[in-house]
Amino acid sequence: MFKKVLRGLNKKKVKVFSLFLLCSFLAWFISNLSDTYESRAYFTLNYRNLPDSLLLGKNSDNLIEAKLRTSGFQFLYYKIFKTRIDIDVSQVEFQNGDYVMSEEALRKQMDQQLSQSISLLELDRRTLEIDLYQVDSKKIPIEAKLDLQLEQNYILDGKIKILPDSIEVKGPSNEIDTINSIKTSLIQLNNVNADFSNEVSLVFPKGLDNSIFSIGRATVSGKVSKFSEKVFEVPVQVINVPQGYQIKTFPDVVTVLCKATIERLKEISASDFEIVADYGQLMGSESSTLFLEITESPQKVYDVKLESNTVNFVLEQQ
Repeated sequence: MFKKVLRGLNKKKVKVFSLFLLCSFLAWFISNLSDTYESRAYFTLNYRNLPDSLLLGKNSDNLIEAKLRTSGFQFLYYKIFKTRIDIDVSQVEFQNGDYVMSEEALRKQMDQQLSQSISLLELDRRTLEIDLYQVDSKKIPIEAKLDLQLEQNYILDGKIKILPDSIEVKGPSNEIDTINSIKTSLIQLNNVNADFSNEVSLVFPKGLDNSIFSIGRATVSGKVSKFSEKVFEVPVQVINVPQGYQIKTFPDVVTVLCKATIERLKEISASDFEIVADYGQLMGSESSTLFLEITESPQKVYDVKLESNTVNFVLEQQ
């Protein structure tokens, strides 16, 4: 029984002693942190107030080391958290082809942002070089990368539409001058029998580290219509007939097959086509055949072709 009581007292003494030791350590630690020290700390740099004519390059420093005089509490904070310093880029100077900020200007900006209890003793550099470059801009067309498979008897009615149809890029001239077009990511559409519209991402060329693009996506759309075929009988016109002669062709009317949307075919007549045979192409040949050519045809049709591309002829003197 006595041993149990003694053991309990010993445990209690150990706990009291441990608590006393912890409190003593905390008091010593706080006392030391309250003292003033000289040491180094790191700050992350945040560039702001860039002029419209300049862009920030990827090679600008984002960290600076400074020697400070302040309390241990402040140094402990800087060891745990890298404090941000804003750099006003409008105060840079252009010297020997580089954009630099003097040590004096840099110190002034840092002093304005540091606590009054902190003394800035020295920096790890005399000047801050900032990777800036003159901005050029260029409008570049967007091209659709489209794999379109239409269902049978369906056609693409008109051109593919891309919205927006161009993109603005800003950057150094040696980068943006290499860009002639921007393509969309691949769009694959199979067995299409209706209008389509797809929003897709744009694919930017590699190596443009300092260029900025105004958008990253575009919409590609198209109108799809069902088509039909219609036959037209069109008279043959012969040109370059020798003076004093006349030509009769056999046949004198040829068949033209036209493919278009049903609505468009209703608007088309034989007079919208012109079929020409050029006698001058024979160039003294004794052939009795003339080749035909479609020289005029209506717009907004899918396909126009001749049933036969030749006619026979007889040349008669008047």
